[in-house]
Amino acid sequence: MIRDNDKLDALLSEVHDWVREVAHPNEDRVAEADEVPAEIVADMAARGFFGWSIPEEYGGLGLTTEELILGALELSQCSVAYRARVGTNTGIGSEALVADGTEEQKRRFLPRLASGEATGCLSLTEPNAGSDASNIETTARRDGDAYVIDGRKCYITNAPIADLFTVFARTDPDSTGARGVSAFIVERGTPGLSTSPGYRMMGQAGSPVGEVILENCRVPADNLIGGVEGVGFKTAMKVLNKQRIHLAALCTGPAIRMLDLALDHATTRQQSGRPIVDFQLVAALLADCQTEIHAARALILETARARDEGRDIALEASICKYFASEMCGRVADRAVQVFGGAGYVANHSPIERYYRDVRLFRIYEGTSQIHQLNIVKQTLRRRAS
Repeated sequence: MIRDNDKLDALLSEVHDWVREVAHPNEDRVAEADEVPAEIVADMAARGFFGWSIPEEYGGLGLTTEELILGALELSQCSVAYRARVGTNTGIGSEALVADGTEEQKRRFLPRLASGEATGCLSLTEPNAGSDASNIETTARRDGDAYVIDGRKCYITNAPIADLFTVFARTDPDSTGARGVSAFIVERGTPGLSTSPGYRMMGQAGSPVGEVILENCRVPADNLIGGVEGVGFKTAMKVLNKQRIHLAALCTGPAIRMLDLALDHATTRQQSGRPIVDFQLVAALLADCQTEIHAARALILETARARDEGRDIALEASICKYFASEMCGRVADRAVQVFGGAGYVANHSPIERYYRDVRLFRIYEGTSQIHQLNIVKQTLRRRAS
């Protein structure tokens, strides 16, 4: 659903130019410093990048799912670190509040996220609750006008720099599985909350990922999202179903960028007096990249429109994330092959960095194998109905 074509075109044009004029020239700088420079973060905030999907009444742009996807396809055509810096605010870091927060909670927290004043993160994964998120062991017990939370979260994007944490914890100690899980907003500075330094990772330099530790962390009862216990897992699924479409777009943007780099190389690199794009086996690699990128883009946009129409997209969202993340990995592999030795050497091309960066796409927010299982589960559910 596109509400105003002119406004959307202006936004997409701005993002397109920003990626090429600001993001691309600073990619090496971000990788070497392992952070997005403060002035670039401030620039993204001033342009409203942090609040794309946050409703307008709370300071965001209120983009529909389709509009968000089109923006994400443009913004992600650069180093993963840039979109990760804003992505939690306009995605998993705010969506629980947008979907299920009380009016007071929305007015209290969403404007800070939309403006970029605060950075949000989703604290769901645990050492023993990754692919099976319903196996949460973090606990929250009611104590007067507060909840006391104890537990440890891991592999949390932006945890080392976050100001607001959406934390999922078990409020019913006798419950198992998805039952008895609740969601809370925990602010940085709350006694008992700490975060680890960023992990050393294979790729995605500049995107800090770490642990969230909660030890006797006392959180006001007013920070229980929605004000109702036991519905946190439903909130998490709302967040993830939308984010899977969003993430699929964020997998497709880097694939577009890698194909552009491979095309530049193939049309300028000479062998036997001819550009290598003239060789059919090289051309075939490029053709396969272009075909899969187009297929992913069409699938994601179709699913985004279905969500905007209020349709059940649990199956399609999982298909999007599975296909787009696997597609991006294949494009990365082909792009390195087109570059040959230059694709493996960091001195010659950013392709080797992209190759490492996009490997994580097939793991986080549901591994490809988990999505395969979910696709069959959702297919059987829909078939039965």
